[in-house]
Amino acid sequence: MTPDVTTNNALKGVGLSLVGFAIFSLHDAVIKSIEGIPVFQVAFFAVLFSFVPFTLFLAFDGAERSMRPRLPLFVALRCLFTVVGLLSVFYAFGKLPLSEVYSLLFAAPILITLLAIPILGERIRLIRWFAIVLGLIGVLIVLRPGTAELRLEHLAAVAAAACVACNSIVTRKIGSREHSVTLIIYPMLTNVVVTGVATVFVYVPMSGEVLLKLCGIGILSVIGQSLMIQAYRSSEAQFVAPMQYSQMLWALIYGAWIFNESADRTVLLGSAVIVCSGLLFLWRELVASVKQPVLRTRNVRLAGGPQAQSMETDRLSSQRKDASKSGP
Repeated sequence: MTPDVTTNNALKGVGLSLVGFAIFSLHDAVIKSIEGIPVFQVAFFAVLFSFVPFTLFLAFDGAERSMRPRLPLFVALRCLFTVVGLLSVFYAFGKLPLSEVYSLLFAAPILITLLAIPILGERIRLIRWFAIVLGLIGVLIVLRPGTAELRLEHLAAVAAAACVACNSIVTRKIGSREHSVTLIIYPMLTNVVVTGVATVFVYVPMSGEVLLKLCGIGILSVIGQSLMIQAYRSSEAQFVAPMQYSQMLWALIYGAWIFNESADRTVLLGSAVIVCSGLLFLWRELVASVKQPVLRTRNVRLAGGPQAQSMETDRLSSQRKDASKSGP
């Protein structure tokens, strides 16, 4: 691949991911704008409106695939973490400023790295230990224990970050043994069933405006997922993954413009520290020891969206296929 083509691919991936993350931030802002509706009900309709176009895609797609999971226990765990993460983050978005929620969600790489030690047997060297400590300091700055009240919504945001981490570990554990469609369909279906059953008991009549917003959330989710898939297909992960942090800028813009939120300097300071920590993780994993990026996808943590493959993964898959064809 020539340098010009590589540069163009990198720019294309960065551009698509920036638009994708902007769409996801708008998605989160719309969630926050819905008031007076139980979180189970919001989650049910939001996931339902994104589940419908995905099932239509499968219906019209001619490819043959098995929906039976090869590793049902891990798929079930992924479904559990997806549902809990979805409900936690929807609740947090409804109660906290967007920038504060994002600050705590950005701590997920810290938890991923810590969980990878006992579960995946990874060795943590000095740089990542420094990133862990730096990230934890940033989280403490945002939460301000002892000086500010630690509310349920803060715990919900931390729980969502923990679910992101657990989902990432499960996905790494599964590797390529499960088809991407399996990783999408079962968490989405579980979300629809669990939140749907809960909605029966907490249902509140909705106006046409609220229903339109919920439909918009589902559509934005599908658009954002599609853009991120294209971004990871077009460029290498090291160019795309850091764009995750552009959501903080959108959080500040949407917060000030739509919700009249003023920027909390303490939260901004903590966010900056957490972002620096996350960039250290990315540098270590994407440059120094390219394995699987900690921030490879965004919405897989919440809505069971697609596990976008990067160009590196595509190359490795292609090499394996070529090797199997040329083998004895």
